[in-house]
Amino acid sequence: MNGRLLELATRHGALKARIDAQRIQLARHSAPLESALSVGDKALDGIDWVKHHPAEVGVAVAVLVISGPKRAWRWTKRGIFVWRGWQSLKNSLAKLS
Repeated sequence: MNGRLLELATRHGALKARIDAQRIQLARHSAPLESALSVGDKALDGIDWVKHHPAEVGVAVAVLVISGPKRAWRWTKRGIFVWRGWQSLKNSLAKLS
């Protein structure tokens, strides 16, 4: 009987080692998908924000329509410039700390 238990324990250990190797290989192969999926998650977060803040979106659209296309385009470019600057500053500060 002890021989059978020893054989089962050996087989169990070999299977666990195989599972661990497969898990590591799967993690290595799925790493490129992580960046693509994170982009999708950010897009879904943006959609969720729009769903939860309809008043802010409506006001922004109304301001853009009332102000006219040229002025709206100019303010959009300024906003993007400020937003990129803020993101850059935030990333720089995160690297320092």
